[in-house]
Amino acid sequence: MIDSSPAAQRRSAWRLSQVAVGCSLLALAAAAQAQTQTLDTVTVTGIRKGIEDAISVKKNADAIVESISAEDIGKLPDVSIAESIARLPGLSAQRVAGRAQVISVRGLSPDFATTLLNGRELVSTGDNRSVEFDQYPSELLSGVTIYKTPDAGLVGQGLSGTIDMLTVRPLNFGNRVVSLNARGQHNSLGSAANASANGNRFSASYIDQFANKTVGVAIGFAHQETPMQENQVGLYEPWKKESRPGVQAGSFVSDGIKALRRTGKSERNGVMGTLEFRPFKQWTSVVDGFWSKAKQVDTANQFELNLQYNGNWPCNPACNWTQSSTNANNTQTGGTITNVYPLVRGMYNKREDEITAAGWNNKLSLDNGITVVADVHFSKAKRDELSLENNSQLSPVGGVPYDTVKLDFNGAGFSSIMPTLSYSDPSKLFLRGTIYGSGYGKVPRVEDELNGFKLSSNIPLASPLAGLISDFDIGLSYVDRSKKKRQPEGNIDVGAQGDTTIAADLQYGLVDLGFAGLGKIPSWNVPGAVDRYMSFKPSDTKDYLVSKAWDVKEKTTTAFLRANIDSSFAGVPMRGNVGLQMVSVQQSSNANYWDGTAAAGQQVKPVSDGKTVTDVLPSMNLAFSLADDQTLRLALARQMARPRVDQLRSALDFGIDKATGKPGASGGNAQLDPWIANAFDVSYEKYFGSKAYVAAAAFYKDLKSYIYTQSNQSYDFSKFVAGYVPPAGSPAAMTTGTYTAPYNGQGGKLKGVELSASMPLSLLSKSLNGFGLIASASFNSSNIKVKDPESASSVGDDFITLPGLSKRVYNLTAYYERDGFEARISQRKRSDFIGEIGNFNGNRTLRYVVGESIVDLQLGYTFNQGMAKGLNLVFQVNNLGDDAYRTYAGTKDRPLEYMKWGRSYLIGAGYKF
Repeated sequence: MIDSSPAAQRRSAWRLSQVAVGCSLLALAAAAQAQTQTLDTVTVTGIRKGIEDAISVKKNADAIVESISAEDIGKLPDVSIAESIARLPGLSAQRVAGRAQVISVRGLSPDFATTLLNGRELVSTGDNRSVEFDQYPSELLSGVTIYKTPDAGLVGQGLSGTIDMLTVRPLNFGNRVVSLNARGQHNSLGSAANASANGNRFSASYIDQFANKTVGVAIGFAHQETPMQENQVGLYEPWKKESRPGVQAGSFVSDGIKALRRTGKSERNGVMGTLEFRPFKQWTSVVDGFWSKAKQVDTANQFELNLQYNGNWPCNPACNWTQSSTNANNTQTGGTITNVYPLVRGMYNKREDEITAAGWNNKLSLDNGITVVADVHFSKAKRDELSLENNSQLSPVGGVPYDTVKLDFNGAGFSSIMPTLSYSDPSKLFLRGTIYGSGYGKVPRVEDELNGFKLSSNIPLASPLAGLISDFDIGLSYVDRSKKKRQPEGNIDVGAQGDTTIAADLQYGLVDLGFAGLGKIPSWNVPGAVDRYMSFKPSDTKDYLVSKAWDVKEKTTTAFLRANIDSSFAGVPMRGNVGLQMVSVQQSSNANYWDGTAAAGQQVKPVSDGKTVTDVLPSMNLAFSLADDQTLRLALARQMARPRVDQLRSALDFGIDKATGKPGASGGNAQLDPWIANAFDVSYEKYFGSKAYVAAAAFYKDLKSYIYTQSNQSYDFSKFVAGYVPPAGSPAAMTTGTYTAPYNGQGGKLKGVELSASMPLSLLSKSLNGFGLIASASFNSSNIKVKDPESASSVGDDFITLPGLSKRVYNLTAYYERDGFEARISQRKRSDFIGEIGNFNGNRTLRYVVGESIVDLQLGYTFNQGMAKGLNLVFQVNNLGDDAYRTYAGTKDRPLEYMKWGRSYLIGAGYKF
């Protein structure tokens, strides 16, 4: 029996804290001993090379940063770049379809961070700004730097942090490098329906120099096919306190339950190319490009049971509960229900994403020491989706075959669903146009395009200004971004033949839902069934669909001045910078709204809105070089994050109360100001050359403004009610009404502490040569309470904490590398948080997500001599503990989704020459 009491949770948290803090104390002990040792300078490769390169980046930076570096060409330490990033101190990942996808920095939503590629802001295939990192092959990146504190010269910075993904520069290499990698993959859930549990990935990279090393070329290609296998049980939201026949009065109950097996695969191809030209020392010109195309196709075969509807609402004949059980928290935990009419549903999803990014950078050093940099860049993202569903039910011939089903709502594992009737025979299941309707479909499309340039210059001073400032950076950046979304959708209706079964040639076979207590159910070709038996005519001009289409444009001009410091304070060497940015954004949106008061055929009307927002962002970073390779860092900054793109939409749903004449609407808000925070950071770091370090950091953010949805705000509807003719007997329209939309509201405080260490254990004892540890522990807290009526039903409370905030995040990696052998086991663990997911309507909603612990294992051997020199063999297991993804509504005894994606096994080889 699992003890989920608060006391047990506190004990668990304390044990986890001991592990992470213990790692830091171990590192500190090593530090004390290592001060008397002489650190040899040797050439390192493999795991240690990646670690030491990352430590050097962190050590030499003026700002507070974290970094990861590739062990070798095409060899970042994880399968996914998101997983590598999520192992850094203060960062965490949210899984989607089993993959780490979006990143939270310091407990803030992914929307608070900005992602760059080679220092340039990126577009996103999502509805908003947060980049989906699983679209960027780790094999094509040389490293990632995360700026936790901004400086004035960092354009496109985020409020929580700035993530800069980097590709190689070929002239940094001394000779030609060719790297080849190939791996096979298997998912532990096994094959099902028409989808295999096997996949593959391979990559090739080529780097070379020509013309006496004045021209460099780098080309990389990466391909990946990943099996998608998922088992899920989920309850409908919201859980609500409502009377039900046979259920104890005052209990929290759910409207329904489902169990599904999802199968499919995702494919991704990526290409990276760089041409670097350095005809003489003073001029370097670099053209680089990146392209990625991903396709994901999956089918979910689902058994679904509504607990209040069986053709009538409420159920008629009544859906009665017997043997219903309720826990001490007044939450129904199970029972047996009669007179229900379940669905067997097929749901097909196809998503295609394409990202293109390119830039041209020129750096010219003049004779007087002045450096001028000119950079132009472009990126574009496109997403096309097709979502189809079929609903089938047992034949009602001779009367509706109502069922009696036994249910157990288990918040700690898979809930169970045990029907009396069988649903395994496809010849007895009919696509029906009544009861639930025969299906529904959507065709979302997103396009995001960004063009920009940046001009900057570094101006050295003959003598330090005020004894502090050694040189200045001054620059101007301009970015033009446009993003648009369309989401046509509609019913999928049974054709002229009427209710029908699905022919054998469209059947894939049975899938097993035994994990949920069910038997087997059919799976079939959903698009084939739609083409043969059904009619689907998606639209985006119906009353409930008009507001889902929008265009948002931003024209951002950034001017910056940064003074670089290279001096001393009280005899202590000091470096860093102080400066400011002035950011001016012209934001606008064009969309449509539905005017139900207009004549037929004239209800869809255009609406546009926008404003110009200007912010001044000062910043300061100071790094004090103390004795014994110690560094103390201080940072102050005013930080900004742009509103979510979908929040800036001008689209809305509008209407007038015929009884009162009062107008009302809900939608977006193109008048939003950005999130703003004043931040203070401090970090203490002890280094041992580039071999090891220990660090303790703290941060404090005072959010002056936070954006969240607010209800019933007063709004001037003059332009919407002009020309309104009230129906007979109704009053004239008022000009002022209420609007529900995102608004700038009161902020609050966010603070945290981060402990981290990285070291080879040979610093403790030579007998531990080859062993090493990397550990971090982050502790975050916030007093911000956001009222989000859009998601209140999902999370069980009108007031929620910051989305993305885990109070505790731990990362631990233990590794061994010696004589060609490599072994690494890594754990990333985070406590509960509020996650952000897409719901059925295609909008973003919130879920309480149970904290998770993901463990990955990697074993390898590299041949360093002989005929096989350059060959490496690798074996990996991702999600070694098969940790589930769990969400709940308010309290953990009110479960929503419980998903398992299985373990992934990879085996392969690489060759470098």
